[in-house]
Amino acid sequence: MTVQSLPAWMYTSEAFFERERQTIFRTAWQVVCHLNDIPEAGDYQAFDFLGERVLTVRGDDGEVRSFHNVCRHRASRLADGNQGNCGHRIVCPYHAWSYRLDGRLANVPPWQGFDGIDGDELGLKPIEQEIYLGFIFVRFAPGLPSVAEMMAPYTAELAPHCPADLQPQGRVTLRPRPVNWKNIGDNYSDSLHIPVAHPGLTRLFGTSYGIEAEPWVDKMWGDIVETPSSNWVERHYQALLPTFQHLEGRDQRRWNYYKLWPNVAFDVYPDQIDFMQFIPVSATQTVIREIAYVRPDARREVKAARYLNWRINRQVNAEDTVLIRRVQEGMESSGYETGPLGPSEVCLKGFAEKMAMFIPEAAQAAE
Repeated sequence: MTVQSLPAWMYTSEAFFERERQTIFRTAWQVVCHLNDIPEAGDYQAFDFLGERVLTVRGDDGEVRSFHNVCRHRASRLADGNQGNCGHRIVCPYHAWSYRLDGRLANVPPWQGFDGIDGDELGLKPIEQEIYLGFIFVRFAPGLPSVAEMMAPYTAELAPHCPADLQPQGRVTLRPRPVNWKNIGDNYSDSLHIPVAHPGLTRLFGTSYGIEAEPWVDKMWGDIVETPSSNWVERHYQALLPTFQHLEGRDQRRWNYYKLWPNVAFDVYPDQIDFMQFIPVSATQTVIREIAYVRPDARREVKAARYLNWRINRQVNAEDTVLIRRVQEGMESSGYETGPLGPSEVCLKGFAEKMAMFIPEAAQAAE
């Protein structure tokens, strides 16, 4: 029996989006940042996700903790912006309640009349947190395995790319897209469109593009070929990409892509590593959240390779933006209900099966 893709209505229905919100995203691990985004006491990252507000902060003791970014008095947001430093206290801008960096209630202004208040019961509410290869993940309800368990098939090959001194390259970028989050994820794990819609990647990889699916992680990869590209950006990247002592063999010239269920991806290159997160907003709106990290390396050819990498991937991003809009428009048409998945589309098949596991209405896609 031919395996079918997820039906179109799942990419447009607000009611189904609400089911995903409650059954998939409550238990899903979300990446907040890297440990080196918050190196000093009081450094924080704020992250909003489907109505939840996360505050991840470095304590005076050096520990990193994640809390709900909500004051226990009247629910005001505590920390503003995406990142910053709050000093040695987190102070609510509404009524000046303050909290220590470990989440404990520090002070309530005495003139407010809260005599005898139980400070032990009114500390910041913690959020479950896991640190994996230096990246900080949170989730809002238990259910899935740990990040380490889910990523286990690829930890050994990822570890050399994630040293303790990995540094953020710039700041988090937010890119709104008028499509369903699954549309972006499907495109990320789709290999059949590479030779059709990404001429640059095809020139770089030749026929080396590969794909495989583990229970919780999809992996795609391509090896940078030696034949000089006809495009000057790609050709210079091929020529300037240096040797890195932390990598062995084909990893010196391999681009790897990993997508962790359901909406977090890592683009892993010899010269840098990026995370991409498909933040669902509604049934037809998503924000792509991304940032790059690099090893300290002062070589001029490394700096040039990273710039060229950025140029190449901005073009790929522009091509993908057009593709996912085309698909979203088709999902809203009465002319499409579902389509067959080919034998090589193992990632899309695995995604449909996991959707069916969490939401029974999706079961028809996994038959």
